[in-house]
Amino acid sequence: MLQNRVFLQEVSDGDGEELATLRVQAMRESLEKVGRFDPHRARERFLSGFSPNDARHVLDSEIRVGFIVVRQLGVELLLDHLYIHPEHQGRGIGSAVLAAVFAQADSLGKNVRVGALKQSRSNEFYVRHGFVAIEQSEFDNYYVRYPNSIT
Repeated sequence: MLQNRVFLQEVSDGDGEELATLRVQAMRESLEKVGRFDPHRARERFLSGFSPNDARHVLDSEIRVGFIVVRQLGVELLLDHLYIHPEHQGRGIGSAVLAAVFAQADSLGKNVRVGALKQSRSNEFYVRHGFVAIEQSEFDNYYVRYPNSIT
């Protein structure tokens, strides 16, 4: 349990399609803002790198509302995906999940790295939770959160 009602649950090999669908739903608005919404491309991009070992379902009161993918990359943890279904956003679920990621990273003494589409509201979310901007690409902003940062 992360926060009263928010839990993480293991993902199986057969969950890839469900997670890809949720990713498309969660990213649609942001991708439309930059003129890059292509549901087929978004699904294929996710499925090509899908590893159930790195993924967890996010449950709110036993209902699957999102998922997270965290990969260990040497001295960092890569928060590769954090998606909450649009109908469940704004309820503190993402914040509870980040708190768990931060606890893991702090215990390992590792930075957490994340990328966000430039037009996405997730940029404000990550900055509000202690991430610092470190670089930009044509479509994305990249952030890092250092171990034991106060958020």
